[in-house]
Amino acid sequence: MDKEKIFAAVDHTLLAQTATWEEIKVICDDAIKYKTASVCIPPSYVKQAKEYVGDKMAVCTVIGFPNGYNTTAVKEFETKDALANGADEIDMVINLGWVKDKKFDDIEAEIRTLKAACGNKVLKVIIETCLLNDDEKVEMCKRVGAAGADFIKTSTGFSKAGATFEDVDLFAKNVDKKVRIKAAGGISSFDDAEKFMELGASRLGTSRLVRIAKAETNVSGY
Repeated sequence: MDKEKIFAAVDHTLLAQTATWEEIKVICDDAIKYKTASVCIPPSYVKQAKEYVGDKMAVCTVIGFPNGYNTTAVKEFETKDALANGADEIDMVINLGWVKDKKFDDIEAEIRTLKAACGNKVLKVIIETCLLNDDEKVEMCKRVGAAGADFIKTSTGFSKAGATFEDVDLFAKNVDKKVRIKAAGGISSFDDAEKFMELGASRLGTSRLVRIAKAETNVSGY
């Protein structure tokens, strides 16, 4: 699989707590250069970033991030605010305590609420696989599809582990065919990226692939 195809699936990401506007501009420039799917950034930078990139790059941001335990009303407000500021895609974190409480109807209702706010904009649902057992993951595959979300996403990258091949394979076997898969967290090589895509992921949340490509360019002189 060529690198251009992999980059076209990448949400080039910077979500560090200390992220500055100068750093955000750099990843926006890199995303445009390498033709990634989007740039995924903190909500506070969405307006600036969208004004900066215009129609040259999709801007993605995160909601209820990274813990997911905000109320639905807060997540809905965050979503509407992000969209008003120019966000093209929304990555929301589910309420993981509700998973443990088996409040699956509430989780589904929350996803529906945010999808209604998004309208035709993309909604990705982060279920933080490293904190769930397989039965919970399968149930979330069903609920994400039933709620009408566009993607199910493995991880925030801020918990104890990121995406695994096993989880993406599990998603592919259990999620509604209309729901796409995003692997995120810990994707550190083009070989791993290719494997995730072969298993069924059509988006990859990572910053390392662009860094690798830039380092290779610096070494080669091109």
